[in-house]
Amino acid sequence: MYKIKTLNDISSVGLNTFSNKYKISKHFEDEDAILLRSANIHDYEFSENVKSVARAGAGVNNIPIDKCSEKGIVVFNTPGANANAVKELVFAGLLMASRGIVDGVNWVQTQKDNENIAKDAEKQKKLYSGNELLNKNLGVIGLGAIGVQVANLALDFGMNVYGYDPYISLANAWNLSRNVKHSDSIDELLKNCDYITLHIPLNDKTKNTINDEVISKMKRGVKILNFSRDSLVNTEALLKGIEFKIIDKYITDFPVQKQIGNNNIIILPHLGASTEESEDNCALLAVRETMEFLEKGNISNSVNLPNCNMEISGKMRICCIHSNIPKMLTQITDSLSQNDVNIENLMNKSKKELAYTMVDIADPVEDKIVENIKKIPGMIKVTTFDFSDLI
Repeated sequence: MYKIKTLNDISSVGLNTFSNKYKISKHFEDEDAILLRSANIHDYEFSENVKSVARAGAGVNNIPIDKCSEKGIVVFNTPGANANAVKELVFAGLLMASRGIVDGVNWVQTQKDNENIAKDAEKQKKLYSGNELLNKNLGVIGLGAIGVQVANLALDFGMNVYGYDPYISLANAWNLSRNVKHSDSIDELLKNCDYITLHIPLNDKTKNTINDEVISKMKRGVKILNFSRDSLVNTEALLKGIEFKIIDKYITDFPVQKQIGNNNIIILPHLGASTEESEDNCALLAVRETMEFLEKGNISNSVNLPNCNMEISGKMRICCIHSNIPKMLTQITDSLSQNDVNIENLMNKSKKELAYTMVDIADPVEDKIVENIKKIPGMIKVTTFDFSDLI
């Protein structure tokens, strides 16, 4: 029986896909896996039994990745599961940046007792006039699952779209419309675009992506949208950019205290993935990732370990999380061959400092052989799976 601990409310659509092999609770202390959304677990004390953490969402800055890696805990996220929800909100942001929608709505709310509201509205509306998106230039920084959808939809609005992502994946490149102009440098995008939208993860390299230097290269009157993470934009630089009229509007999904109250900033309360459909999709994917790993050792969408999926080809599987150093694979296979164990199939992949090795063998082996594999220098965690009932 697998124990699943939930640290946030997870959609029942996802949780209900767990089979009767699983128990779910918020109160386990020896859980096999953790499911969460926004809970901050940087100070969480992981038990030795924890094998995986799955976030029902894309960003994982609330999870201590390095700490999990040291303990051999696989961290999953759900890229693309909330892409449509965020894409739609980005376009609401584009319209709010272009037209005086928010100010207009706020003014109408103050006119409850105005018997001449219809006539006064005709006079007032000139204060809220704006611009159309047609033929404007949109720069998309980051062409992941969300960035690609935003770029493609912008073309349907008649916008000229520039995309910048030096690390775009092959899958996302295939999904990106050929009509999106590829920018070789971020400077080209900055100087040409009327709108800039951010779709990159937050990490040490991307923090303060929008800073004084970057803003100085932007087209005057630019409108910036940030539906990724608050710290991608340096607040002091942003406020100076607005003061000097380089930035006309900043639309964000992340409340930052120093930004509240500025007439050129529209702040939403982190609504990006807050749709029923998105929460269901994220939960479903997180649950499937967790089940596939706990039952078979297969890994998909991990942020700290490589993707490894292998069809079952023996009665026993041994999965090893280890340091990405020379001779690890040789030592694992030697531990088996020296005991006349026949390997049916094998997969070995690495991701930065970590590697993952999956070995299928014909029949279950003695515990002492597995214990010897655990003792190999650089080995972090070894897990075995018995498939006798399946073969």
